[in-house]
Amino acid sequence: MNIQFAPTDLPLSRRLQTASVLQWVFSFLGLAPSCIVLFFVLMFTRFWLVSVLYACWWFIDWETPSKGGNRVHFLSNLRVWDYMRDYFPVKLVKTVDLDPRQNYILGFHPHGILVAGAFTNFCTYATGFRKLFPGLDSFLLMLPLWFRAPFFRDYIMMAGLIPSDKESASYLLRRQGGGNAVVIAVGGAPEALDARPGAFTILLANKKGFIKLAMENGAHLVPVFSFGENELFDQVENSRGTWIRLIQDKLQSFMGISLPLFHARGIFQYSYGIMPYRKPINTVVGRPIRVEKNEKPTVEELDALHQLYTEELSQLFEEHKGKYGVPEDQHLSFV
Repeated sequence: MNIQFAPTDLPLSRRLQTASVLQWVFSFLGLAPSCIVLFFVLMFTRFWLVSVLYACWWFIDWETPSKGGNRVHFLSNLRVWDYMRDYFPVKLVKTVDLDPRQNYILGFHPHGILVAGAFTNFCTYATGFRKLFPGLDSFLLMLPLWFRAPFFRDYIMMAGLIPSDKESASYLLRRQGGGNAVVIAVGGAPEALDARPGAFTILLANKKGFIKLAMENGAHLVPVFSFGENELFDQVENSRGTWIRLIQDKLQSFMGISLPLFHARGIFQYSYGIMPYRKPINTVVGRPIRVEKNEKPTVEELDALHQLYTEELSQLFEEHKGKYGVPEDQHLSFV
């Protein structure tokens, strides 16, 4: 295999961009297990008290993830996220104003491999979410599994991440006075298995939990499409029905997380590795769909709102695809 190495005379800003994305990739793939190992290793050293004290704190703080987390604005505003934004680059595109007196569910599509667009736009302030939508605070849902990892749970809560369960989302959506935007990668972990360059497969046909959540809390629905999200990584061929996909689906249903076999570029070379490609991500926030509170919606009401949401998402894609290099004859495929 021919390896294309990075030039040695790259400007410092490019090096810092790569370093910022490297730490983010490590945070997603390696920080949680490292924190778990550290917690138990400390128990058998002279620093055992650290783990004991943390365990006491963990017990006291157990409910915090489901009650809005513990966001630290300073962390979301660090310079490192600006470098990460510029690596791809990532841009947040506003189409209409969102009334800060309301609560919203932002349906993020597609999931991609590591939801880079969702994290950069809604967990950091690098792309200007708070300036584009003043009065709104964004919260990104993440698998509850990660909030069981010591130390790591505190880190992700400080970035505005909360567990992807009904209790956690409802706590924010029930807040009086509005001002909360709960971001849900609707396709979830299974959709990551279809993420590859040129793919526009959206896992939505049977995803109605977020629709019901919106109706029960009277939260307006906002479709969001992230152009370029699937362009960041290649993935080993795993078409539906292949033995690789069957194993991945089994593991996903058992563990709750998907295991896409992805690759892209390296740190000092462009031929192979798990660093994402430098491809632009343009995350377009669509028009809000007004939702009236209905604590016991019927199946017909759920289906009607789900159909309306699907149509709005499709229209958002069609209106903007030409700006971001998507062929005119390319359309979303809902499964």
